[in-house]
Amino acid sequence: MTAPTTTRKSQTERREEILDAALDEFAAHGYHGASTEGIARRAGISQPYVFRLFGTKQELFKAVAARCFRETLEMFQRAAEGKRGKAALEAMGTAYVERLHVDRSRLLLQMQAYAACDDEEIAAVVRQGYGDLVAYVERVSGLEPKHVSLFFAQGMLLNVFASMGLFVGQQAEPWAERLLAGCKELG
Repeated sequence: MTAPTTTRKSQTERREEILDAALDEFAAHGYHGASTEGIARRAGISQPYVFRLFGTKQELFKAVAARCFRETLEMFQRAAEGKRGKAALEAMGTAYVERLHVDRSRLLLQMQAYAACDDEEIAAVVRQGYGDLVAYVERVSGLEPKHVSLFFAQGMLLNVFASMGLFVGQQAEPWAERLLAGCKELG
C-alpha cells in the first residue's frame, strides 16, 4: 500500500490562504482584537509561519486592507465596463449592493480598517485604497464632483446599514426605510 501523497502549497498559495483567514478574523474582531494565533488556526498553519510571511500583525492587516480595497476597485471596473456617466455609477452601486448581500466580510474589514486609522501606517493604506476608488469613479463617470461625492456618501450610508445587519433579508426599521427611499430618489 502506498502512502497518500500530499501536495505542498507554494508560498504564494499559503500567503493567499493567510490573507483569506486574516480577512475573516480582522472583520470579526478588528485590528486590535484579532490575534495572529486565531488567523493561523483559521489558515491551518503555525503562528510563526504567519510572521515569517508577513513580519508583523500590522503588516498583515495592511496587506488585507489593501487587498480588500483592490478587490472593490476590480469589482467596480468589471461592473462599469463599457459604461460612462450615471450608467457607470449605477452599475458600480448595484454590484456593491449585491456584494453586501452575499459577503459582509469585506465590508466589515473595510469598516475595521477605518477604525484602525489611528495607526498612521494603516491610515496611509486606507487613504490610498479609498483614493484609488475615488479616482476610478471620477475617471469612469466623468461627472462633476457633486455626483461623485453623492455616490460615495450613499455608499457609506449603505455600509453603515449593512454593518447593522439591515441587508440580511430582514425588514428594515422605518427610519432606515426612509433613508433608503431618499437614496433612491437622489440616485
